[in-house]
Amino acid sequence: MLKNTASAIWKGDLKNGNGTVRLYSAPGEFSYTFASRFENDNGTNPEELIAAAHAGCFSMALANILAMKGFKPVEIATTAVATLANPGNGFLITEMELNTKAKIEGIDNETFQMLASEAKLNCPISKTLATVAIKLNAVLM
Repeated sequence: MLKNTASAIWKGDLKNGNGTVRLYSAPGEFSYTFASRFENDNGTNPEELIAAAHAGCFSMALANILAMKGFKPVEIATTAVATLANPGNGFLITEMELNTKAKIEGIDNETFQMLASEAKLNCPISKTLATVAIKLNAVLM
């Protein structure tokens, strides 16, 4: 069993407070505030960190699936967009959009789309976000 650790500190109330997030595998801290989360101000936010995790996880899962099927992935670049909304029952991530561009040797687009969809369903972060609508836009370069 693998365990990964990150921490967060929040000081003050929601609107006027501020916090920091620390990833134990990387030096430094990332600041976040109400404004960075809800008003697109400078700093990070929890949803951005989840999007980063999903982009990384999906790219690795796709590379693995491609290699297992005999294809050689050269590069997989994924951007994930997490949508935070309040549909009436409190704020939650309502959608995650994965936008990936991949350079893969010897694959046709139909096979690529099928394997990208498989990676979307089976990467651990996708499974964790099972209650979130996950969209995929995959482009073969």
